[in-house]
Formats: sequence, C-alpha cells, structure tokens
Amino acid sequence: MTQTCPDSLDPARATAMQAMLGDPRAFEQGDALPPFYHQLYFWDPQPPARLGRDGHPATGIGLIPDMGLPRRMWAGGSLRFHSPLLAGIRAEKRSSIESSTRKDGRSGPLAFVRLRHDYWQRGSICLTEWQDLVYREDPGPDAAPPVPPQARTDETTAQVRSFDETALFRYSALTFNGHRIHYDVDYARAVEGYTGLVVHGPLLAQMLMHLAEAQLGGLTEFTYRATSPLIAGEVAAFCWADGALWVRGADGRQCMEAAAR
Repeated sequence: MTQTCPDSLDPARATAMQAMLGDPRAFEQGDALPPFYHQLYFWDPQPPARLGRDGHPATGIGLIPDMGLPRRMWAGGSLRFHSPLLAGIRAEKRSSIESSTRKDGRSGPLAFVRLRHDYWQRGSICLTEWQDLVYREDPGPDAAPPVPPQARTDETTAQVRSFDETALFRYSALTFNGHRIHYDVDYARAVEGYTGLVVHGPLLAQMLMHLAEAQLGGLTEFTYRATSPLIAGEVAAFCWADGALWVRGADGRQCMEAAAR
C-alpha cells in the first residue's frame, strides 16, 4: 500500500519555522529549503472522530497500522538527500510500510514499524526518508523509569539551548502535530509517564541537522535515534565530533544520537 500526499511547500511556513528557532529569514518561491524542513509540510489532517487518545491520527486508519499497543513513539530514522526541495514548488510525498514486527522486551511487549517516504519534485526524487515507530504498553503505576545512556563529553563543537512551552506549541502548529505529550502536561505525566512536556524528537533531530550542515557544508545522509526524552525547559547541549552528533541533557544523559555525512 502506498499513500500519496501533494503539497505546494508554502514559503511562509518555512519563514515561520525560522522565526520559531530565533533565526529570522524570509523564504521566497524557488528557494532551497533546509534539510528536514519537509516536516513542516505534507499534513494529514483528520477530523476528531479519527484521532487516537494521544491526539495523533488513530492507528489502523490509513497507512499507520494498529499494533495492539497504546503508546506510539517516533524513535528515530534516516534520510538520504538527493537534491534540495524548493519552496513554493509543488511536491509529492509517497509513503509505504517497509516492515512491521512485534517482540517481547524487558519492559513488556513491543512493536516496531518502519515507514519509507519518497519526496518528489519536478519529476525527480529529492529525498528518501525512513521513519522508525515504536509501540509499547502504558507504564504501570509503580514502574521504574528506564535508565538512559550517558552522553559523550568529547565534542569539538556544541550549541546550548532549551525549548519552553511556547516553542513546543509553535513547532506542533507548524508540523500539525497533535500529540498531547507536547502540550497537555497532565496527560504526559499521568498517562504516558513523563516528568513534563516532551520536546519533539524531530525538533531535536532538526537542531542536529543544522549543526551538521554547518560543519560539513551540506548533507547527503543523516541517521538519528532517540534514547531519552528531553523535557520542556531543560537545557541541552547539541554536540558534534567528527561526523557524530548527540544531544546531552543537563544531567549528562544522552537524549539523541546521530551520524551525518
């Protein structure tokens, strides 16, 4: 099954993203979009009756399968850049499921889904993206939080910043992401077991891609994996060392790891 979604790549949305990041830049028709800005486009809006409890489109509707587990997370992915997408020029996203599996982990049953997205513009493929989803059970009331890995401290370049509730709201709006862990703190804590509002994994990946592009002068491939949630208001270091990237929380834990070339 392949799902196709067209979009005109409105330059105003990329301009709004720049403003949200605190780096104002106006995009015009035909301008090359930065890596990963396709996340601002190709929305799949659904009416309330077709949403899950988490605010995302319900599983089992459209492309996303129902794996029989209530919690769904974007755990990572990889991208292969062929040529930049251009603002204001019609493009098409073609999506399919590459694999879906279930297994038993130490914390209970898990399911994994890998999606493939191909982005086309002017008759050529510009970007291939693989997106990894993880499904799991709700945490029990007495469940101990998982122990996150410790992050490296040998970076040669680092950028430090945090994201407050306003930044999370604006990024959710720009990406049409209705997941409640990013704006409903009671839901995030009581249902999904987080300590507060969760910074979007794709936003962390976006910051690492900006860092990698600045170091390399351009990107051909990027792979990333979320390892621990970053909570709104936490200060994090976005780190680079010889093609490796990671996000380090203030307590030293690793929130995301990535590689770029």
